[in-house]
Amino acid sequence: MGSNEKTVRISGAITAMVTPFRQDGSLDITGLKENVEFQIQQGISGLVPLGTTGESPTVTEEERKAIITAVVETARKRIPVIVGTGTNSTATTVEHTRVAKELGADAVLIVSPYYNKPTQEGLYRHFKAVAEAVDIPIIVYNIKGRTAVNIETATMERFKGIKNIVGVKEASGDLNQMKDVIAKMPKDFVVLSGDDNMTLELMKAGGVGVISVISNLLPRKVADLCAYAMQKNYAEAEKVNSYLAPLFKAAFIETNPIPIKEAMEMAGMPAGPLRLPLCELRPENRETLRKVLAGMGVVE
Repeated sequence: MGSNEKTVRISGAITAMVTPFRQDGSLDITGLKENVEFQIQQGISGLVPLGTTGESPTVTEEERKAIITAVVETARKRIPVIVGTGTNSTATTVEHTRVAKELGADAVLIVSPYYNKPTQEGLYRHFKAVAEAVDIPIIVYNIKGRTAVNIETATMERFKGIKNIVGVKEASGDLNQMKDVIAKMPKDFVVLSGDDNMTLELMKAGGVGVISVISNLLPRKVADLCAYAMQKNYAEAEKVNSYLAPLFKAAFIETNPIPIKEAMEMAGMPAGPLRLPLCELRPENRETLRKVLAGMGVVE
């Protein structure tokens, strides 16, 4: 069931999927499958289950397998499924990655180890160890705000020699660093935005897309944004970007994925409650979010 790197096209609008739960806190697999189908029908280019947006830290091993299986089977190779497998233990990350490959994932997204605060050498060895253990395309996920450590460009350059490290999800918030990575890595190294609000700027600089939170709700719009940017039709891209701008802000009014799940619930989509330690939006923020969605014509 493994994947051939040559055939996996990773670019455009890729959704960092929420994990829908029922009111009793159990996994809503039916809702998850509905969301996958909706995403594909709306023209999305890839799906990332079990990332931060999917509340991966609070999902059990059995649930992980059920989620991966549901997404892979529903997607049916129409678009790539890139499973989030990163943890702050190299051995556990290898195991998660192995399971993802066995269950049919096309690629994996591996966040840099959080909480441990590894050195740059430790980061390099971590990713190298996973890449050598499991032959599957790997996208490195750089998000200092959640991990406490930035993956420096010099460290990224060391990945050049590892054939299955194929790209990076850049959520450092530093456009200059992203440009530096684009300049110094091979042409076919995939640089994706990890921040919805930086997608257009990054694509103008040579990035090839986004792993998006707001595309859970508005996949067609985010797909259009990326398509226009790819075609260098920046006038149209700016229009879509302007339309989405209020949601870029509102979707992060509290910790992701709290607002996006709330927004999906408002729009009648499968999302459900959050698992502790995350909890529902504060009432005043919910009101702000509702106003934004109403202003965009997403809800009444």
